[in-house]
Amino acid sequence: MSETWTVWDAELGYSTTSLLQSGGEHADQLGRAHDGAEPIWGISRVRPDGVAHMHLIPHSTFEWRAAEYGIDPDDIDTMLDIVLHEPWIPNPHDALATLKPGAAEVLQETHGLPTCWTPGVPDADRLAAHLARIEAVKTHRVVMVAENRMFRQGVVDFVGLDLTVPEDPLEPVKTLTRLDPARVAARRQTVEYYRAGRAGPVTPSFEIKPPNTWMGRLPWGAAA
Repeated sequence: MSETWTVWDAELGYSTTSLLQSGGEHADQLGRAHDGAEPIWGISRVRPDGVAHMHLIPHSTFEWRAAEYGIDPDDIDTMLDIVLHEPWIPNPHDALATLKPGAAEVLQETHGLPTCWTPGVPDADRLAAHLARIEAVKTHRVVMVAENRMFRQGVVDFVGLDLTVPEDPLEPVKTLTRLDPARVAARRQTVEYYRAGRAGPVTPSFEIKPPNTWMGRLPWGAAA
């Protein structure tokens, strides 16, 4: 029997960055490219025993799941459900994994299923396998459900915030998250290159290639 964790809130933050890199005073003195301030979602959830947790989800996590499993980049609901429950997928190579409640059942039910790295498997099969892992987690380990809106609103009112909480505590993630097709496509190339390398030596092509590589549509000699 799985535990029920309640989801209370979703709040947007961002990763470490330098405001100078963003164009502040003396920005030109840094001499390096701006990198950082990636959107990060903080998902507040509470265990059955009342202990609160914050689950941090970088925006790029959704890009990776879309690339790894061929998920429609607009299907935030599916990606969010996956990401919220993935931490409870036991590692089959961990000798102590089966000591955790429900882990043995999850491993038994999902044994032999392909992963996102298994070469030669259609995206639909990879996604179906991963969704099966998520369902096994929900059945045997942990399931996330929205906390009652009245309770959540009561907490907000108690601390004196002028805020009306949404019916779905994950609404901010679902309404604000939009994936850049170019970033998803680039991550898809990364995934394909890694898969190909697991199957054998890789001959770079226009679509399967190492990072920082541009093959071109024509041989360079012909282009010249």
